[in-house]
Order: sequence, then C-alpha cells, then structure tokens
Amino acid sequence: MNDRADVARLSGASGVHVGQDDLAPAAVRTIVGPHAVVGFSTHTEMQIDAGVEQPVDYIAIGPVFGTATKATGYTAIGLDRVRYAAAAAARASSSDLDRPRGVVAIGGITLETAAAVLAAGASAVAVIADLVATGDPEARVRAYVERLGG
Repeated sequence: MNDRADVARLSGASGVHVGQDDLAPAAVRTIVGPHAVVGFSTHTEMQIDAGVEQPVDYIAIGPVFGTATKATGYTAIGLDRVRYAAAAAARASSSDLDRPRGVVAIGGITLETAAAVLAAGASAVAVIADLVATGDPEARVRAYVERLGG
C-alpha cells in the first residue's frame, strides 16, 4: 500500500510505503504492527541517516537517475548516494539485528543501469518506465531476470 497505513491495516496488506510528507514511520509501525513491511522514501544524506533509525524494513533512495515518471522535487542523486544509503543501512542493521534494513533504489533505472545500481549496494531496484517503454512489459521483466540472475 502506498502512503496509507490505515488502509494497509484495514485491508490486511502485507506492508506500506511512506514518503517524507506522510505519516512518520514510527507512527506507521504502530498502526500496521510489527510484522508488516514498512518502507520509507529518502533522497538526501540527512533523510537517509534519519530514515535508517526508524522502525522500517527498507529505505527507498532516489531518484538515482533522471526520470519523468514522478516529480519528486529532487534531482538525480547518482550511485554515490546509493552507496551512502547502503552503508548507512548496513550500520543500522548491525546495531539492530531484529530489523535488518534494505535499500531499494528507484528513479530512471533501466536494464542497462540496474546491475551498476545493485553493485553500488542497493538490495533491489524499482523500475517503472523501462518496463513499459518497449510495449512488452513481460518480455522486459524476463530480460531483467536473465540479466540480473534473479
């Protein structure tokens, strides 16, 4: 579920993702409970540092590259910020073994750049535009799985 912890709980969704302008992750966790997946969008180093200290399962970082899919108000952050987020998440995970934190990279990621994003430390990539750009999203997903070994 995106943005709405209340709807996630009422619908029995497995998790919820919130952004910087949504309900704080600690409040979200109170609503959805300890077993739901909670994700949190970050863009800057300050947001990353604060985000990994929250009761979240992953932080999303982006936009990694330029994208027209969603206007976030942030410019492309590049692979160095992905590396920063991965290191911050690893530090937080090592101090809180009950809640390891992953990093989901999003924004302008393509089949050609996904491996580099993962190599920079992202646990996963979220892709929208590149999946539909070819007109055959199923084939494009298969290409991602083949290329990334998933």
